[in-house]
Amino acid sequence: MSQPDRAPLVYRALVGVVRVLLKVLVRRRWTGLERVPRTGPALVVSNHTSNFDAISLGDALVAAGRWPRFLGKADIWKVPGLGWLARQCRQIPVERHTERAKDALVHATTALAEGDCVVIFPEGTITRDPEGWPMVARRGAARLALTTGAPVIPIAQEGPAAILGGRHLELRKLFSLRRRPIDLLVGEPLDLDEFRPADGAEPGEEQVEAASWRITEALTALYGQLRREPVPELIWNPWSKDYVTRGV
Repeated sequence: MSQPDRAPLVYRALVGVVRVLLKVLVRRRWTGLERVPRTGPALVVSNHTSNFDAISLGDALVAAGRWPRFLGKADIWKVPGLGWLARQCRQIPVERHTERAKDALVHATTALAEGDCVVIFPEGTITRDPEGWPMVARRGAARLALTTGAPVIPIAQEGPAAILGGRHLELRKLFSLRRRPIDLLVGEPLDLDEFRPADGAEPGEEQVEAASWRITEALTALYGQLRREPVPELIWNPWSKDYVTRGV
């Protein structure tokens, strides 16, 4: 039987401090948190609109009984103090744009095999979409989902950008005298079985791409619900730096 999540002492202490600050900074509005598995492996995928996303999402997941292990850019591990905290809290560095980037998926696979909750932002960076919608995702999240078979839990957030800004860090926003709302919506676990090879072989690139689109569309739909807006017909492609037709 899976055991309840456990976390290093440093992680628990950090969360305690952060939660005191969050009571001053934000008003939490969470929906569907019961859909996060209480035990066993879970791969959480989320949209990425701000520098505060990991903090607000981590807060919700801890409330759901999980101690998340985020995949994050390795530059964080090079910051004195912050890097030490990331290591103590067992977060997973990603050496983006290098041959070592794939090592993060190896570590994430191990974490899932051990029954951990792993969190990945499929876009790989804060969205460049001018309106804040999810972009065309990288394929790492889909590949991880297909190769591990872990439950995939989509979560959308709206509001964290009001705390630290979006793509650009805005520390002045921390000192606002009003509490700002953060809306978080947890979707149903995604069914990706149709994209997994029946013989247990490694998924092909077409299967990974199709699963990646399934993840992106699920997050976009959830985000649309939070914004109370219809999903746009086009999606921002960060490589071409332009809008493209969805699913292409």
